[in-house]
Amino acid sequence: MSRIEQRFKALKSENRAALIPYVMTGDPSPEATVLVMQGLVRGGADMIELGMPFSDPVADGPVIQAAGERALAAGQRLRHSLAAVKRFRESDGDTPVILMGYLNPVEIMGEAAFVEAAADAGVDAVLLVDAPPEESTDLAPALKKAGMDMIFLVAPTTSEARRRRLADLAGGFIYYVSLKGVTGAGGLDTEAVRKGLMALREVSDLPLGVGFGIGDAQTAGSVARFADAVIVGSRLVAHLQAAAERGEDLARAAEAFIQPLSQAISQARGSGNDQKEAALS
Repeated sequence: MSRIEQRFKALKSENRAALIPYVMTGDPSPEATVLVMQGLVRGGADMIELGMPFSDPVADGPVIQAAGERALAAGQRLRHSLAAVKRFRESDGDTPVILMGYLNPVEIMGEAAFVEAAADAGVDAVLLVDAPPEESTDLAPALKKAGMDMIFLVAPTTSEARRRRLADLAGGFIYYVSLKGVTGAGGLDTEAVRKGLMALREVSDLPLGVGFGIGDAQTAGSVARFADAVIVGSRLVAHLQAAAERGEDLARAAEAFIQPLSQAISQARGSGNDQKEAALS
């Protein structure tokens, strides 16, 4: 059983959704990445999504785009993201790590070399935003063979036929994009998200994570009532950048940001009605 499966199984026994924070490798500084990851775990992160900086993102909003630009300017590349995971594994062998980025750097490294390096580093899953299932028929099985999952995005506009195709190839969990837009957009309609997950549940037994548009404890708690995982990115990235500008300890800043979200998620399924909603997952 993979680390991701183990974590979801443990959380299900606690009737609790997972909290998955996203941070960009190399931002706000290259030396801070592993310390920030450790701070996130202390604050209550159940898994970590680690961004691989890329020059031409299509799904990232302005906050994460800027983080990627800062990381690239500081010299961060794919090999540095893998090295960060390997260093993190020296102190944490339990917390699942998901690499999120784009296909081009993987193709430059070579898919076989990437799979080998990611497995060696201790990566648990890979999410490549611009890798559709039609172009993942080799990579997804190769990752699976090496003990890793390939995670796919499903949008509110994804057709049922495509949802089924994605579900057939996906592993770990399915990442449901909560709104029509890029990361960091606001105005989350939680009822629309709940209905979207119900439709997705008809085609897959995998855990369902929700991201985009979640940046505070209240929204995280609302989504955690019916989702298997809550993914938080832009607001955390902005918080870390502001902390860096103030010269604060970034690991402590990460821990402090994540704690109230973790607490809200832990308390999200407390009532009888909430238990019924949680049964959707």
